Amino acid sequence: MTLAAATPTAKPPRTRRRPQRFRRLRLGRRVLFRRWRQSLQFRAIAVALTLTSVAFLATGSFLSHQIANRLFTDRLDQVLEEARTDISTAQASFDASDASDRTEVQALINSTLGSLSQDTSSTDHRWILIPLDQGGGQSFVGVQSESSWMTSATVPRQLQQRVANGDGTYWQPASARMAENAPEHPVIVIGDVVQLNQNSRYGLFFVYDFSDPQATLDSIHAVLLLSMVALLLLVGTIVWYVTREVVRPVSNTARVSQRLSEGDLDVRMEVHGTNEVARLSRSFNRMADSIQTQITQLEQLSSMQQTFVSDVSHELRTPLTTVKMAAEVLFNAREDFDPVNRRSAELLHNQVDRFDSMLSDLLEISRFDAGAARLDMASTDIFSVIYDVVEAAAPLVVKSGSELTVRSTLTRCVVQMDQRRIDRILRNLVTNALEHGESRPVDIYVAANENCVAVAVRDHGIGMTEEQAGKVFNRFWRGDPARARTVGGTGLGLAIATEDTRLHGGLLEVWAEPDNGACFRLTLPLLRSQPLDPELPNPLPLPPAEQTAESTARVTDTGSLQLTAPAVRPAVEPRTGQLLLVFPGPGDDAGGTGSAERPGGAGGAGADGPGTGGQGAAHDVVGEPGGAPERHHTGSSAAAPEDGTEKP
Repeated sequence: MTLAAATPTAKPPRTRRRPQRFRRLRLGRRVLFRRWRQSLQFRAIAVALTLTSVAFLATGSFLSHQIANRLFTDRLDQVLEEARTDISTAQASFDASDASDRTEVQALINSTLGSLSQDTSSTDHRWILIPLDQGGGQSFVGVQSESSWMTSATVPRQLQQRVANGDGTYWQPASARMAENAPEHPVIVIGDVVQLNQNSRYGLFFVYDFSDPQATLDSIHAVLLLSMVALLLLVGTIVWYVTREVVRPVSNTARVSQRLSEGDLDVRMEVHGTNEVARLSRSFNRMADSIQTQITQLEQLSSMQQTFVSDVSHELRTPLTTVKMAAEVLFNAREDFDPVNRRSAELLHNQVDRFDSMLSDLLEISRFDAGAARLDMASTDIFSVIYDVVEAAAPLVVKSGSELTVRSTLTRCVVQMDQRRIDRILRNLVTNALEHGESRPVDIYVAANENCVAVAVRDHGIGMTEEQAGKVFNRFWRGDPARARTVGGTGLGLAIATEDTRLHGGLLEVWAEPDNGACFRLTLPLLRSQPLDPELPNPLPLPPAEQTAESTARVTDTGSLQLTAPAVRPAVEPRTGQLLLVFPGPGDDAGGTGSAERPGGAGGAGADGPGTGGQGAAHDVVGEPGGAPERHHTGSSAAAPEDGTEKP
């Protein structure tokens, strides 16, 4: 085995560079497409150059074809006439000779054809004599050529057959060397049959040099190509200048408009001359002045309105506090009043509470308008907030006759949020669902992925039309102002919820159908530094599929919060990726009282307040996979049902 065979062959570097070359091509193509989409001037120049190139190529091809055809035809007619004359002369010389042996025939050929080569009036050509009848007589001679480097192979085989089988003069283009050490040139080979003594047939072929017409045609092509390049440069320059004069004012207008839209109300366009662009600039500047004046007036009115609302709200706080204290005294002493005064005390107490809620909403809206709202971020379990909201809504659940249930495959999900604001959002959504639910079930769905957590509140009440759903987040908007409400409201709840969601970098969306209920979905990022990823799907569809998750909490018929837990199963904690094992709440022994503890809670009191309900526990176990679980108590228990047993 040789060394070359034993040595492994290394990969050529060309295969390694190919992907990088493809990436460069793709990058260049993207840059061109981006310029095509974004630059009007680039598009105009590209279109002008392309159309000019197409027109010039079509014209140049036509001219080149006509010139080449004329040069070739004239030259061909000339050499054909000359070849026919030489062939006739040679045949006459052969007919007049009485040569009988090979030496005399060879001398006759040399003298006859040599005289043709010495004719100074003829063009540059060479002759070749090829026998067509392979005889063996004493007068037979082989292939004869004027030049030693030309043989029978110089004449195309097809032309030889046509001359041998036909009766006339034939020609065919080819390539051959006209000098011994010269390169091959385009030639025309012309042939006909001549006869020597004893009727021996020979093919007499003339090779004519066509390099001069080809050189002339190449020169014409070069001139056309240079003219095309010069024309393209000239057209490109003209189009660039014209489009620059037209596009530059448009670009300036776009740039000024962008700065104006970003809030720079003092920017204006420069005005030069009295042409169309100058009139456009003046009109634009007048429009900007008008917009600036109107925006300034609106800002002043908005500032005055915000100041008025804030001042009125603050000023009303003091008398409202006094009225509220007096209403509390009258409400607490209502049993000593007659029925009319008792009812008046109750109405006064309720309306004062409603008035206080309205003032709080107005103050909050004024903070949002003034840009003074700030977040108090902390890592909080979303389920503890949800259970607090459900627990607070228990009296309304009993009053409305609906069933309120929390459904999720999780029992713990820690989110960086402002607990007070998220609590306010969820309270508003749950209250609206119970109020508009028409005594039908209301479900709260919770799901999470590695990027966000979603909470959906779904009711099956009167619902909304598509037009109403588009206005539901507007301030002071109410679906049906004439309809009696059970808990009152100002129409600011969902507007405030939208602003709270925006501060968290989340989304608040709505789905609704008439007579099929509505569903509000709150989506929050798990981490403040990690915004919502639009590429990831939302963990909850809108609306969520019914009964897709087990119940984790519900409000009982007595108005108490009952926490349940799904069967033991592993789950992944969305934020940390740790394994989360969820155990069901322990049952009570016979005669005992037990309840389930809030998973991941902060140790809050039960539904009926501290001291109510027996002590029980359902625990979250958080640990590494395969390790021994560590049990954590989650706080005091919630209230159990009155019969002392916990429903699964």
